[in-house]
Amino acid sequence: MNFKDFEIRKFRLSDIEQIVTLFYETVHSVNKKDYSEQQLDAWADNNDRETRQNAWKESLSSHISYIVQLNDSIIGFADMSPEGYLDKLFTHKDFQGQGIASGLLKVLEAEARSLGLVQVTADASITAKSFFEHHGYRSVQMQAVERKGVILHNFKMIKELD
Repeated sequence: MNFKDFEIRKFRLSDIEQIVTLFYETVHSVNKKDYSEQQLDAWADNNDRETRQNAWKESLSSHISYIVQLNDSIIGFADMSPEGYLDKLFTHKDFQGQGIASGLLKVLEAEARSLGLVQVTADASITAKSFFEHHGYRSVQMQAVERKGVILHNFKMIKELD
């Protein structure tokens, strides 16, 4: 399959439950090679589903947000603030490496250009750092983020738009 085989569309509030499930399952499977179980639980705690759904309904509604759908299943999602901060970019654990995140990134970068933005920033996980570098982002610093008393490392990434 290729990205063009999937449907991309704007986020709808009715997507939130699938998005939160995709996030939890992806973090706990894809990111386990770079983060401990304790770190994964702090990052994506299944007990926080309702809180995350409420918070993300608000953030995804106020951001430029897209989902990728295959039949009735959401297999990827991403959002960016109007100022060019790429907040979330996740692909379903069973659809990694099929161009979904790359396609979402291209759509959001095109949106950023249409807004007249000159750069896009992101906080990339250790797991996602090489993906962003492959797409022209550069790491400006490693960061330590605390979640529920647990330290997670990520990277501040920036891409200058042409």
